[in-house]
Amino acid sequence: MSHSQPFISIRDLAVTFHSEEETVTAVNHISLNIMPGEILGIVGESGSGKSVTALSLMRLIQAPGRISSGEIIYQPPGKLPVNLLQLPPAKMRAFRGAEIAMIFQEPMTSLNPLHTCGHQVAEAIRLHKQVPAGEARRQAIALFERVRIPHPGEAYEKYPHELSGGQKQRVMIAMAISCGPRLLIADEPTTALDVTVQKTILELLRELQQEMGMSVVFITHDLGVIAEIATRVAVMYKGNVVEEGAVADIFSHPQHPYTKGLLACRPPLELRLRRLPVVGDFLEEGRAADVDAFVRSLVLPEKDLAARAAMLEERPPLLKVEGLSTWFPRRRSLLGKVRQWTKAVDDVSFEVREGETLGLVGESGCGKTTLSRTLLRLIEPTHGQIIYKGRDLRSLSPADMREMRRHVQLIFQDPYSSLNPRITVGQAIMEPMQVHGLYAGDRARKEKVLELLEKVNLRPEHYHRYPHEFSGGQRQRIVIARALALNPEFIICDESVSALDVSVQAQVLNLLVQLQHEFNFTYIFISHNLSVVHFMSDRMMVMNKGKIEEMGPAGEVYHRPRSAYTRQLIAAIPGR
Repeated sequence: MSHSQPFISIRDLAVTFHSEEETVTAVNHISLNIMPGEILGIVGESGSGKSVTALSLMRLIQAPGRISSGEIIYQPPGKLPVNLLQLPPAKMRAFRGAEIAMIFQEPMTSLNPLHTCGHQVAEAIRLHKQVPAGEARRQAIALFERVRIPHPGEAYEKYPHELSGGQKQRVMIAMAISCGPRLLIADEPTTALDVTVQKTILELLRELQQEMGMSVVFITHDLGVIAEIATRVAVMYKGNVVEEGAVADIFSHPQHPYTKGLLACRPPLELRLRRLPVVGDFLEEGRAADVDAFVRSLVLPEKDLAARAAMLEERPPLLKVEGLSTWFPRRRSLLGKVRQWTKAVDDVSFEVREGETLGLVGESGCGKTTLSRTLLRLIEPTHGQIIYKGRDLRSLSPADMREMRRHVQLIFQDPYSSLNPRITVGQAIMEPMQVHGLYAGDRARKEKVLELLEKVNLRPEHYHRYPHEFSGGQRQRIVIARALALNPEFIICDESVSALDVSVQAQVLNLLVQLQHEFNFTYIFISHNLSVVHFMSDRMMVMNKGKIEEMGPAGEVYHRPRSAYTRQLIAAIPGR
């Protein structure tokens, strides 16, 4: 077969989901070719149909969904073409893993927590290759070495919770390539990973693709990631393929307004903007035809940045941290004496001024989240001082500390797990007001909740809905509204946009900036994404292994980094 011929052709594919109220078309009669040995990127927001397309290739659509029309023609070299949608279930099971394999978005939910990682990979090998247990173990360890998992023999015996996010993703890659598939589908395999870990995963996938001669379908919401790995890209919007072509062409000359929006809403690193562009800026007819010109119209003048920096410099510190350390016992003697400590936060000192946004950036495990919880004494520090408005928080009683937390709020990374699924969002926002006795009664509190919902661009009818009825971006807005319920002065945002689509991320970041201007909030904004921190922050603090690597004005840290570690973070940003 010539390499100019596709070896998988998706023809007129439609996937629908049925409920008592309505029928939703998730994939709307799309046609797409996958060429031998290419990396095809499929990009779009949540709900665009990209993951449903991938699941259709694997015949994994479950009720109430169904493939309502179309063909998926599979034609590897030297074999007769096969329509995968007409294969009997037993033959399709044989195809999965052996011919087509998939890396799922969230490795923790894809791996069985009751079995070791090695056992799960060996099980896949035995299922498809019919080899003895000892040989399957040997091949699994060899695969762990191939995907560069440290100490592969030890990793074989570890359970998923004992590995980092990047290592779990490598286990999933090892499982996917264990039977030498011709097509590898990678569904958001780097979402929420640190930029440095993401870079190593992308490099690994590219190396494996070239080494094994596989085709790869790489699914993501981030066009920057697509620029790093794919040769061709298809852009999906509301179940349709709205644009398709070579990556270089799509980036330099995007034709569809939606593609222009996706490209523009990523925080630019070379410019400081008043607000980020959003997809809606481009979808309305006649608006923002020229992406570059529109982005330039949002640039903050240097004199405004200088004036804000001078204003903040004159303000006293709202928070002053001196010599703060949080250590955890790592190893104890037989008598229980601590022999070795994990120094999650190690002798950290900094200040945050009233109305300022201090960005905190670093990889997972650097101590960012431990620091945020230590500041609120959700984790007790080992040493040091936390001075808030002149009071040392370590000296406060539990009752005084609870009262202080009215004024300092934390927005968590995962809004779904921080919302009670059994109560409505209205009750969730009202609950902190009830605990602290704010307002005259529940009627007045409900009025405040409705006001807060409007403030974060949600509707009054959302008051009676439950968390599972909202998208990720909407849930993040609900968590922000709950943080605002106590009229705080200081908000710590802990990875609050890390798992959101770039377009939804832009909306949430714009909302946080707008609220700061309106209420003069002080923020500590924590993220592993340096471009996001650069957009949000007045000053930036880079953290590595529990220590502060460097700190300074956000633009200076990005454009003139002093630390090799900071330069490494900048170099790892996709699509630079």
